Amino acid sequence: MIRVLIADDQALVREGFAMILSAQPDLVLAGTAADGAEAVRMARELDPDVVLMDVLMPNVNGIEAAEEICRHTRAKVLVLTTFDLDEYVYDALRAGASGFLLKDMRRDELVDAVRVVAAGEALLAPTVTRRLIADVVGRSRPAPGAARADARLARLTARETDALRLLARGLSNAEIARELHVSQHTVKSHVSSLLAKLGLRDRVQAVVLAYEGGLVQPGETPPPGHS
Repeated sequence: MIRVLIADDQALVREGFAMILSAQPDLVLAGTAADGAEAVRMARELDPDVVLMDVLMPNVNGIEAAEEICRHTRAKVLVLTTFDLDEYVYDALRAGASGFLLKDMRRDELVDAVRVVAAGEALLAPTVTRRLIADVVGRSRPAPGAARADARLARLTARETDALRLLARGLSNAEIARELHVSQHTVKSHVSSLLAKLGLRDRVQAVVLAYEGGLVQPGETPPPGHS
């Protein structure tokens, strides 16, 4: 069973998400929080697997709450936002969030996202996520982490670097396997190894680091044949 904590300052949003998630046989509502401070406290007390986190909330905002939760608990944070190019979301990803969703998503997208994040994957599939990271990292956050990122990326083998480059361009494990002419199991091993070497929680943080280190350029497109 996947235990989910919902953090949003709008009661109707909390109730709507709670109804959707509670209807699933493998999802359990651990609790709901009306602001970031309450979300942090409840995450520590209730030990959820996934926290659905609104970005803009009173007292402690979603970014600060996500950072605290990712630092002090095992929960994975899935950020909720109204805007598809919200720069607050980038800060949340850097804080350790495993992905983000727009609030106008379909109910099946919400359920699938919770399952994906709970399984340890990052929610990178939507085009908007890749666009957000490319735009914000490329235009707004150039220099601060570049030198550190370069040093960290130097720890990777050539094959791990290839896997990271393709991962950062939005390819799935199956697509990376085809590009590198290896099995999906080998790709999973490469990804696990590079995350460990770089000290990262998940694939989202790996993508951010790849952009910061210049491994992938903003606006760079996937290889031919990728849909």
